[in-house]
This record gives sequence, C-alpha cells and structure tokens, in this order.
Amino acid sequence: MRKTPLFAALAIGLATALTLAGCAGGSSSAGGSDATIAIGSLYEPVNLDNTAGGGQGVTEALNGNVYEGLFKLTDQGKVEPLLATKYTTSADGLTYTFTLRDGVKFHSGKPLTSADVKRSIERVTSDDSQSARKSQLEVIKSIDTPDDKTVTITLSSRSISLPYNLSYIWIYGPGTSNYKTAEDGTGPYTLGTWKRGSSLSLERWSGYWGDKAKNKEVEFDYFTDASALSNALQTKQVDIVTSIQSPDALSTFTGNKDYTISDGKSTTKELLAFNDKVAPFDNVQVRKAVYSAIDTKKLLNSIWGDYGTLIGSMVPPSDPWYEDLTKVNPYDVNLAKKELAEAGFANGFTFTLDTPTYDPHPAVAEFLKSELAKVGITVNINSISADEWYTKVFKNHDFTATLQEHVNDRDVVWYGNPDFYWGYDNPQVTAWVNEAEQATTTAEQTAKLKQVNEQIAKDAASAWLYLYPQIVVADSDVSGYPVNGLNSQFFAYDIVKK
Repeated sequence: MRKTPLFAALAIGLATALTLAGCAGGSSSAGGSDATIAIGSLYEPVNLDNTAGGGQGVTEALNGNVYEGLFKLTDQGKVEPLLATKYTTSADGLTYTFTLRDGVKFHSGKPLTSADVKRSIERVTSDDSQSARKSQLEVIKSIDTPDDKTVTITLSSRSISLPYNLSYIWIYGPGTSNYKTAEDGTGPYTLGTWKRGSSLSLERWSGYWGDKAKNKEVEFDYFTDASALSNALQTKQVDIVTSIQSPDALSTFTGNKDYTISDGKSTTKELLAFNDKVAPFDNVQVRKAVYSAIDTKKLLNSIWGDYGTLIGSMVPPSDPWYEDLTKVNPYDVNLAKKELAEAGFANGFTFTLDTPTYDPHPAVAEFLKSELAKVGITVNINSISADEWYTKVFKNHDFTATLQEHVNDRDVVWYGNPDFYWGYDNPQVTAWVNEAEQATTTAEQTAKLKQVNEQIAKDAASAWLYLYPQIVVADSDVSGYPVNGLNSQFFAYDIVKK
C-alpha cells in the first residue's frame, strides 16, 4: 500500500497502488556519528510544502528533521515547547504571548524572528492553503509582533488546543520563494538531494541551535511496492522500514536476531464513511444496521493477521479521550436485520461504494460487499483514483458511501463540523466540540470529547472498521528511531548505527 501525499494536508491519508519505482540509495556500512541511515518508505512527497498538498511523505521526511514549530508533538503524543521557550495566556483565554528561543537560525543563515512566525502561520490560514490545521486556526483574530522575540496571538474565542495545533505549523525562513522544491527551516538537517521517484536525502547541519543529529545523513529511499520494500531491508539496501504494510512481509523477520520488529501505536483509522445527508444513510438505524452486519474482527484478521486494533469510534487509544466503544454497534446479523426492518428496509437496498484503488481498500470493499449481502444489501463497488476521490467525495460530496483512512490523532472534532465531507450533523455534538475547545482545563476538554465519542458511536456516524498497526522493522544494528505512527512523522536525528 502506498499513501499519496495529496491528502495529508486534509488530515486524510490517501494511497496509490503502483509498481516498484526503484531506489537509488543503499545502506551505508559506516557506523557511529558518520553513518548514513537508509530509511525505506512507501511515502514519497508530492512536493516539499506542507501547506500545498505535500502530503504524508513530506511530513515523514521533513517534520522535525528540516522544519520545526513553536511546539513539538513527541512520538508519545505529548506537546512540548520547541522554538517557543514559554508562553502566557490572558485571564479570558483569548490572548497567547509566546517568547521565541534565542540563537536560532534558518538554514539560509537568517535569524528566527517573530515576523517569520507570523508569516508562517498566515501561510497556513491563507485562502489557498491545504494545511490540515487551517480550519482549526480560523479562531485566530490577529497576530502581533511587538519585538523580534515576542509573538502575540489574539483569538476570537478560547482555544485550549492552540499549542497542540501550533505543533503542526512549520516555521518557514525567508531563504526561498518556492517551498515546493526548496527549504529554509531551522531543523537539525538541511535538504540534500531529492531524486524524484527514487530518494530524498537530508544532511546534518552544523549550525543547528540544539543537539546535533547523531548521524551524518539520512536517506529516504522510496518504493511503491511493499514486497520490494521488505526485500530491500533483507538485502541491506535500507536499514529501517518506517511502516510494514502486510503481516505476510513479517515472516522473514520474525525470530531473526538480525532484525528488530516494533509494534507501535498507530493513529490511522480505516473508515466506511457514509454520506449522512443522503438516503438511505441519513437514517441512523440504517447506518447502525450496516455497522452491525460487518464482522470487523474477521476483516481486521484478513487484512492484518494478528496486528491492528478494533475501535468503535474515531478515537485511537493514544488520544486522551479514548473509550472502548466497540460494543455499541456489535457484530450481530440478526440485530442488523432487525434494524433494517425498523428503518423500512426489510428487503435491503442497493448503494454504490466509492473505493480508492490502492490497498487495502479494494480488498476491504469486496469483504464489505460479501458481508452486507447476508442482510440483503447490494454493494456496487466504484473504483476511483486518489484525485477522483478528492474531487468527487471530499470536495463535491458527490457520493453515498466511501472507504478512506484518516491518519491524524485528535481528529474526532471533525464530527462537529456539519460541512465536512461525510455530512454528519448533530447540533449537540457540534456544541460539545465547541465547548471542549473553549474549555479552561484539559479535564473539562476530555469530558466533553468523551461525550462526542459516545454520541457519534450511538449515531453510527461512520463505521470505524479498525485501527491500522504501526509496524517498524529495522536492522538490529540500528536504534534510536521512533516506533509510533503519530501523524506520519518520523524523527531521524536520534538514529544511530553500530
């Protein structure tokens, strides 16, 4: 499976099933501080700008490595200060004042100033931005820069998630006018060479303000075939694979002392997303019936074997407001038939499932077709490309149901937006989402979002099929790499090789 970068900007991971693209790199034999770390990945960027649809690949390669934000989201999901050393909040919660770190320079040599922060945030909130955080930063009323080290952000309403949302915002330097092909960040690496369709290298930067990278260079070697990626690890072409995409590929590495397998925490949810504004899925009972007709445990096992997790809502276990809601819409064929009859569809119905052409969606679609046939529902599978999905489903809302994987953590809040592509519109949920964002404490925020979780599960706003596993496999001589799949980031600066 290959996730295309088209949708990371929308917090949606898309993928494209292609054949092997080839890889120019190779695992370096040198170890220690002069090592080159070869990282095998399926996620090549479309471009290098995360406000312009650069996608999952650009996040994986550049976030935290080349670009940094005022805050950092750690591999454990904690928000920590980075380019901001501290901040204060006004009593009414509407004004945040950030103090910038001293001694930070961009790769172009220019010092970091508050003007750079203001410009970077405004790039995210601009009309043509494709950033995942654009809508959540609409609460920003103004940004002031009283001096080079101070940024003051005034909000139109409280936003307890502001520091978290700012951890996604890269601070761009003034050293380039085309961020799609060049960079000017503050991170521990500079951009080396990008060989499109093959590899992208990052080189340790001697001018970094913090601890220098523990390796001299990292090279992301790109593949479009999961089997070829696994073979590259076997043949020492790469040192580490960021995400194994099939349990079958693990058989070579399991029990082999030459490799380390890490089963981390993913935030990627596989969804059967209904158009909740279109019949028959504007009927809660119909959605619940469909959900209960699907043996999600069997589905997960057929796709991922013993890996992955069942979930009953949009929230992964790594989110603070997680609850196990898998029993709200249990697998129960008789219950599904009963709910269909109560909804007026005792004889079933027919609908079209718009299905992205990349793995695992075609296999998932065929499974759903077979399952739903048992309760009299006929599924017509309409295979569409990633570009078609964006235009037809996400942009135009021209669909009845679709399959999609959603990558980011803390994205349950999208159910509070009636204009989001799936059209779920529950005024109480919208109110809870807004109240959670305006909460004065994290405990209050968590309580509100748990209510959101529970309600969208009761409404079967979508059918949350499973949570992807995050399986990282590396040569046993390599350590210091991240193991969790939070938002596709992959910090490379602590990776060492013996």
